[in-house]
Amino acid sequence: MSDRTAILGTAGHIDHGKTALVGALTGVDTDRLKEEKERGITIDLGFAELAGEGVRLGVVDVPGHEGFVRNMLAGATGMDMALLVVAADEGVMPQTREHLSILSLLRVSRLVVALTKIDLADDEWTELVEDDVRDTVRAAGFDEAPVMRVSSRTGEGIEALRDRLLALARERPEAADDLLALPVDRVFTVRGTGTVVTGTLVSGALRVGDRVRLLPADRSARVRGLQVHGVEVDRAVAGSRVAVALTGDGIDRGGVARGDVVVGGTEWQPSGMVTVEIRVLPATGWTLAHNQRVRVHLGTAEVMARVVLFGRDEIAPGTAGWGQLRLESPVAPRVGAAGVLRSYSPVTTIAGIRVAEAPAPKRGRATRPEHQGFAELLDGTGADAVRAVLGIAGPGGVPEVEIPLRSGRVPSIVAAALTELAGQGASPTAAGRWVAGGVIDDGVTTLVDAVDAVHEAEPYRPGIPVEALRARFASHAAPGLADLALDRACGDGLLVVERGVVSRTGFRPTLSDAQQRLRQAVTTTFREAGPTPPFIPELDPELREDPVFPVLLEGLVRDGVLVQLEHEIYIDAPTLADVVDAVRAELAGREDLGPADFREAVPVTRRHLLPILAWMDREGVTIRTGDGRRVAD
Repeated sequence: MSDRTAILGTAGHIDHGKTALVGALTGVDTDRLKEEKERGITIDLGFAELAGEGVRLGVVDVPGHEGFVRNMLAGATGMDMALLVVAADEGVMPQTREHLSILSLLRVSRLVVALTKIDLADDEWTELVEDDVRDTVRAAGFDEAPVMRVSSRTGEGIEALRDRLLALARERPEAADDLLALPVDRVFTVRGTGTVVTGTLVSGALRVGDRVRLLPADRSARVRGLQVHGVEVDRAVAGSRVAVALTGDGIDRGGVARGDVVVGGTEWQPSGMVTVEIRVLPATGWTLAHNQRVRVHLGTAEVMARVVLFGRDEIAPGTAGWGQLRLESPVAPRVGAAGVLRSYSPVTTIAGIRVAEAPAPKRGRATRPEHQGFAELLDGTGADAVRAVLGIAGPGGVPEVEIPLRSGRVPSIVAAALTELAGQGASPTAAGRWVAGGVIDDGVTTLVDAVDAVHEAEPYRPGIPVEALRARFASHAAPGLADLALDRACGDGLLVVERGVVSRTGFRPTLSDAQQRLRQAVTTTFREAGPTPPFIPELDPELREDPVFPVLLEGLVRDGVLVQLEHEIYIDAPTLADVVDAVRAELAGREDLGPADFREAVPVTRRHLLPILAWMDREGVTIRTGDGRRVAD
């Protein structure tokens, strides 16, 4: 069995000992940049590994300086758990609080607090600081977070902290089969290898040889090499820190950047607009206003955006609301992804977001989230989320392959949810787009109303052709929705389909006295004409120019009174039966029959004979043999 993988991220104020603590835990100095060595502070992300029995913990060391919070946010992507570092000699500081807020907004659920530098503070002061730390993390929603005293210089408490972190990592659920998503946080070039990207594999698995896409630019690439903490591997799973060597057109250092996402399938699409739930921090001092310009941090990307609020002008501190982000650059998040909003100027963290639609249609300020089911989509069960996805999609439906992305649920949960919802009326169309049961019910109503309207206005018609009914559905309806609705209406006994015409169950066309006389006149005309009937344009104008004539003609064919030989050529059905009998009686057994031979049995001109012969060919009465025909046995 392979080791369980998880990501541990550090957080905390500058100079509180995050990098030193990571070094004490792992033996790795994560300050890799020359400037970091010279200035003695962490500027960009650093990485190490903490391994124990049955678990491998990737450690992301983030900068604590307020000027590098954007780097901290990039590193926080994909954290399964966090290590908040607070120096015992200084206590809780501004970046302690901001980093803690960011962890809460990004919904990092597991937190351990390391009270560092205990060798620099006396016991009484350390006790006071620990009490303050507990109150601070409790206020941020981390009630159960343990506080552990350590010293990176003396080694006190390091082993206990290591054991606690590894135990917590073992509690992480096994990575489920899911869509591939790797937000890129670093890009560099290695001679002989080419472009390498690194990041936290937040979902799915990656293998050497895989074909992948880089969004939002949508560049195709192939994985030529894969490492997990410097070790060459053939496969990496969610919860791993990975370095991926990529090859492909446009895959160079200038074509790939932090903020890109490595994905697998074509269902992923970049978007310049996302619908989000917004929660403004209680102590931010900011009220988020409609149309406010903000910095959006999603995954490892940072982009500017305008906030369009639904149904309100502002969101006050400590409250939540819904809206859309009109982004100045596209992003490619998954539904359910958590992110952070920071003010444009001065720059500070003001709110957290969760993505409910991506890509999203443009929604107006009057949008009512409760009617769209956004809350159920984010916080409900798998079935709730998939039901909401189908509800949001409406009659347009949604391809099954896109539902894991649009619901934020793994494919296995989506499959179970679709099975459950199918029992409640949801169904895929012939084109593979799932629609909600309510959408199909609405389609049934549309069909029944249309048929009823025709029966009332034109009771002489047998109903509506199927094609005409399909046209009653909106152009944006999923292909095949009309057929789903028709199948359901027929299954419920509301409608019947006969010879391509849809009618109400039990309906029979009724003719007025005048229409009955017209029908009889047409019948008589063709019966009396025998095997040389008039073509439709030759009929008495008084007959053929009546508006009901085409419907009566269809009815006579349907009732077996007339047979249509070709377009605008009809014949009396009993007469045609006599013609067939004569042909069989006089010509059976003869080969290579030409039109002149058939005129022995059917004494009509070529003008009438040829349509009759063509009909007999189609019906199998005669069989073509080279240039002639023979009469079938």
